Amino acid sequence: MRLDRCLAERTGLTRSESRKAIAKGRVAVEGAVCRKADTQVPEDAAILLDGAPLAGAYRKFVYLMLNKPAGVVSASRDKRDTTVVDLAAAAYPRRALFPAGRLDKTSTGFVLLTDDGALAHDLLSPARHVAKEYLVTLDTPLTGAMQAGFAAGVTLADGRRLAPAKVGPAGADPCVVRVTLRQGVYHQIKRMFGVFGAGVNALHRLSIGGVALDPSLAPGQWRELTAEELALLQGRAR
Repeated sequence: MRLDRCLAERTGLTRSESRKAIAKGRVAVEGAVCRKADTQVPEDAAILLDGAPLAGAYRKFVYLMLNKPAGVVSASRDKRDTTVVDLAAAAYPRRALFPAGRLDKTSTGFVLLTDDGALAHDLLSPARHVAKEYLVTLDTPLTGAMQAGFAAGVTLADGRRLAPAKVGPAGADPCVVRVTLRQGVYHQIKRMFGVFGAGVNALHRLSIGGVALDPSLAPGQWRELTAEELALLQGRAR
């Protein structure tokens, strides 16, 4: 990657500030001063700024597990509301983060933030069948008809036939259920239960591709995925 971009991403400097630092001879690559901002450097290059090594190693992409609170929108930008990206943006000022998939404004739970467009595309692709699990609170008890209908594939009110899904009890409360989907359709869970005359009072995403939301994350908190979690997602997306 270009030296000025690498410097910006690893120091918090703007690209303009990075180019000025390079031009002034403040940057050394592999022990030699480099004054050309467009110099291509490998990811593991030893880079010094004012004689001090850059903190951390360069990472091509960032992957964050966020526990989305209610009232926050699943978008990169919004003129009125706080977005999921706003919650983590300050820690990654040079990253073009976005949510890989969405949750409704009132819904909560696991949102994956990343700048890896290829992985996000594969995780969301209907052809990949990546499972997502939800904890759902209904306004009426779960019925056998709901379970059978989900398993067969619900036909929505507009005539669209959905892929088979799974719904079952989540505990003693008959109105609290677990739902597993392998496709993504706008307001899908609410629309599916609506076919059976049931309303959704609360929806919380528990996992994506077998990676569970960290229970230690309070609403609004986030952390980077571990190497094992990322490998699991990448494997499921293939």
